Amino acid sequence: MAYIKYPDGTNKPFDWENADDKKVFWHSSSHLMAQALEALYPGVKFGIGPAVENGFYYDVDLGGRTITEADLAAIEKKMMEFAKTKETFECKMVSKEEALKTFQEKGDEYKVELISELEDGKISFYSNGDYTDLCRGPHISDTSIIKAVKLTAIAGAYWRGDEKRQQLTRIYGISFPKASLLEEYNRLMEEAKKRDHRLIGKQMELFTFSQRVGAGLPLWLPKGADLRGRLEEFLKKIQKSYGYLPVITPHIGNKDLYVTSGHYAKYGKDSFQPIHTPQEGEEYLLKPMNCPHHCEIYRSKPRSYKDLPLRFAEFGTVYRYEQSGELHGLTRVRSFTQDDAHLFCRPDQLKEEFCKVIDIILYVFKTLEFKDYTAQVSLRDPKNTEKYIGTDENWAKAESAIVEAAQEKGLPTVVEYGEAAFYGPKLDFMVKDAIGRKWQLGTIQVDYNLPERFDLEYTGSDDKPHRPVMIHRAPFGSMERFVAVLLEHTAGKLPLWLTPEQVVIIPVSDKFENYASKVAELLNNADIRASVDSRNETMGKRIRENEMKRVPFIVIVGEKEESDNAVSVRRQGGVNEGVMSVDAFKELVLDEVKQQLNK
Repeated sequence: MAYIKYPDGTNKPFDWENADDKKVFWHSSSHLMAQALEALYPGVKFGIGPAVENGFYYDVDLGGRTITEADLAAIEKKMMEFAKTKETFECKMVSKEEALKTFQEKGDEYKVELISELEDGKISFYSNGDYTDLCRGPHISDTSIIKAVKLTAIAGAYWRGDEKRQQLTRIYGISFPKASLLEEYNRLMEEAKKRDHRLIGKQMELFTFSQRVGAGLPLWLPKGADLRGRLEEFLKKIQKSYGYLPVITPHIGNKDLYVTSGHYAKYGKDSFQPIHTPQEGEEYLLKPMNCPHHCEIYRSKPRSYKDLPLRFAEFGTVYRYEQSGELHGLTRVRSFTQDDAHLFCRPDQLKEEFCKVIDIILYVFKTLEFKDYTAQVSLRDPKNTEKYIGTDENWAKAESAIVEAAQEKGLPTVVEYGEAAFYGPKLDFMVKDAIGRKWQLGTIQVDYNLPERFDLEYTGSDDKPHRPVMIHRAPFGSMERFVAVLLEHTAGKLPLWLTPEQVVIIPVSDKFENYASKVAELLNNADIRASVDSRNETMGKRIRENEMKRVPFIVIVGEKEESDNAVSVRRQGGVNEGVMSVDAFKELVLDEVKQQLNK
């Protein structure tokens, strides 16, 4: 029977469906991979090897040797050889002196550094076969529980995330307790390749990147800018009905602004280098967050309890210096635009305002057909509170408000400790896409701390100064990441109201170009986005290429259509709607858009 072994000697049955057990399984698999690497690459040194959301990785120093994609199969084979030996994972408590001596003799300076920071009396080693690692556990009972392994990627990673230190080789993998689960995983990965937003974005001509502009800095092409603009207008319309006020803030700010907010201490290493002004002797930063700027807008004049709540909204572009190895299409960039808003309210208004934000996010999900989601209550790590700002009292009030609002709305929730923002707890919406992958979309955060750091006040009904509570919220999260997820969720087949190009009209020959242009004009005058494809290519090629662009409707016009003032309609995917009048087609498109926006 498979079970989880804890350092204190207790055991529990292993359950693959349990998220915590799955992490233990994947962490144990990282030890199995390390054992295989040590056998294949003598002298290899090890950094850290944690479980991640989908699998595990290990950072390794190969002493000048390299591992390529071609080498992964041999490592997988060696891992499965060790798995079949049914080696147990054995825990041994060791003194700090013994731990240091073990890895000093082994010449592994990475483990020595980690051990030097640990408290004596709480250090444990885990062994499987002839491989021993520094680890606090727990682990699965033995290696034979691992039935299938797939090493998925190789990347570079600086030791402890510091660019000034040694670059290690990071090897990613995933493992399963049944071979059939690996087969299903491979099938999903093939489907994921087809849905890769980078491929779809190129096919649909939405965005591009340029090394001359810089890594991680997306360039939005005309159709992509249209798509983004449509999403922004959709959210602006919702926000207006909820009383949000638009604001605009600069792309840079004085360094002192972010020191006051705490963002400099938190994101200083992930920010671009300061911009110095020699004449004034000041330092400016590309802004990592919009909230400090919104705090200053609140401070721009006295506020009364009657003015609250105030809701400032901005599609504000922010900048983070992500490491080049972490950049990935639109999902991980160095410049991104948040659909940001900050609400300033009285404490007695907090829960009501929080619930209204939940309503906005759920409306967005419903309209865009994100049906499977969980609300994650992200709280402080109670064992590591020093990395957060603010008093325990304020944290308790903020956390209670989130839990109560989520319960009142009947949201399916999970609690995750250690996932809070540094200034307050939050409610993160974890959405499953069409092939079952989880994405974090939409976040709401309660903040008692920034109002204190910026000395924000309002005059209460008692004519005394009071401190407002701040809510941070972003239904999309960032425009870049949201578009990426939406493209992969829909495989590029966007809702009709949102897609940049709704109709392409293809004349069967150049004799019917004038009629095609007339139809396009009629449709565009009715607010239907239509264009004519009259390129000197075969009709079949034009149809195929517009299918690749995910155009919802491809309309064919020829002699019969012109004489009858009609169009031959083909839906994306090859579904033939037949011949209909131009007016009938126009109503079909408008009705479908109306239905999608009024769910």
